[in-house]
Amino acid sequence: MGLTIEEISIYFITALFCIGVVLFYLKSGKKESRRIKQKIELAKQEGRFEPVSLHPYIDLNICIGSGACIKACPEKDIIGIVDGKAMVVNATSCIGHGACFHACPVEAISLRIGTEQRGVELPHVDQNYETNVRGIFIAGELGGMGLIKNSVEQGRQAVENIAKSSKVKKEGVLDLVIIGAGPAGISGALTAKKLGLSFTALEQDTLGGTVFTFPRTKIVMTNPMDLPLYGKVKLFDTSKQELLNIWKDALSKNKIEICENAKVEKIIPHEDFTFSVITLDGKAYTCNHVLVAIGRRGSPRKLNVEGEDLPNVAYRLLEPELISGKKIMVVGGGDSAVESALLLMDQNEVSLSYRKDQFARLKPKNTERIMDAQREKKVNILFGSELVSISMQEVQLKFDTNGTVTNIPNDLVYIFAGGELPSAFLKNAGIEISKRFGQIVKKH
Repeated sequence: MGLTIEEISIYFITALFCIGVVLFYLKSGKKESRRIKQKIELAKQEGRFEPVSLHPYIDLNICIGSGACIKACPEKDIIGIVDGKAMVVNATSCIGHGACFHACPVEAISLRIGTEQRGVELPHVDQNYETNVRGIFIAGELGGMGLIKNSVEQGRQAVENIAKSSKVKKEGVLDLVIIGAGPAGISGALTAKKLGLSFTALEQDTLGGTVFTFPRTKIVMTNPMDLPLYGKVKLFDTSKQELLNIWKDALSKNKIEICENAKVEKIIPHEDFTFSVITLDGKAYTCNHVLVAIGRRGSPRKLNVEGEDLPNVAYRLLEPELISGKKIMVVGGGDSAVESALLLMDQNEVSLSYRKDQFARLKPKNTERIMDAQREKKVNILFGSELVSISMQEVQLKFDTNGTVTNIPNDLVYIFAGGELPSAFLKNAGIEISKRFGQIVKKH
């Protein structure tokens, strides 16, 4: 029995509709691809395309362009779809939480350190987080994993491995000295307490370590972290102070004290396989094991200008809401400098000095916000300027355009020139450091 004219018409209209939908999506896909390509080109021009740390690597031979990685990433414009394949757009903005890696339905994404062109220096650690120096362990950001949840997990696992050691306990010798009280260090201390190890934890600044020095007020995590002796903690739009309160509560309930303002100068290995951990003020701690849980920045990079050691100069911004009515010079052109200027501008007179003629490697949102602030005259951006000297009342800046030196009245100076990998500190202890070019850190 043949089809009626009405049925043929319905099938024809349906077919036309389906073809129209397909053409619409193809056209939309091409338009989106052009848009993402433009973003990639802009990222290359502004120096945001090459990753600086942990980042997603996408195998284009496997990728099906589902977009699951983009939906899973809480950051913006890290990954985009180009011609049906996922591509990294702003690699420098990736914070390495691995949401894209977990979301990919065909296992096309791995997390890597460094690229084939740009290596990243990392200390040597094995699967147990032990370095080439037996008894010294590294966990957290220094080992390449800066995300809070990953650092917490590494700190726990490292101390669990230390607890399995066959080293003989000696009188006056601690089982463990933990250097750093950030996520990995705090987790390590809680684990050591849980496992009955004798230990002390040393922090060169204050509790919280590197995380608490971030200018951003909110901390985002895609998965809960399991804090030893405390339980699961979910951080979504959590302030740094709220996170600090959680850590303080966990340490207080377990009667753990962190030795703050105790910067470690060196680790000395001994022939009997113990270590002496020496602080700048001369205190010495003898131990069987050391867990190094410090940030990759180590010490803040100095500019070596006159007046840099004055009390009105700082290298991190704490409690910006308490600072008001000041003339402030922020030095630097990275996200830390820009975010600090934005946090200070509403209650202060803020200038931002940057040696280049435009920002590079900024998160797109930060670029937008700082340029808006300049247009609204909330921040005075001084491109092409270099800090020459600092006094308690003013700073001197030299401008590239004409080489002139200008005196600017000033109360506070915040310098964000990055930090230096503590290579000398590690090498002096015998720890090997090597450059990694595209090394796979995590894969399905």
